Amino acid sequence: MGGFRLSFEQVGYQCVYSCEINESCQKVYYNNFREVPNDDITKIIPSNLPAFDVLTAGFPCQPFSISGKKEGFKDTRGTLFFHICEIIEVKRPP
Repeated sequence: MGGFRLSFEQVGYQCVYSCEINESCQKVYYNNFREVPNDDITKIIPSNLPAFDVLTAGFPCQPFSISGKKEGFKDTRGTLFFHICEIIEVKRPP
């Protein structure tokens, strides 16, 4: 948990917000960074997020994977992509 964050911090960026719905993953993230991430991207109001230069995001691959049911955007997990797009549209990072 936090691979994107580690990579970006190594080159000088600062993490201003994190989000993870899975409780076990939240615990790992806390152990790694001493922060508990927000829990549900679908409940985020993008305009309430702090300003940022770069948004990194990982979302479940099962909806798109040959190992999964390949339901893509028909699978709720696949729609997390659109929440990420909404955040970018509202925040307009450079």
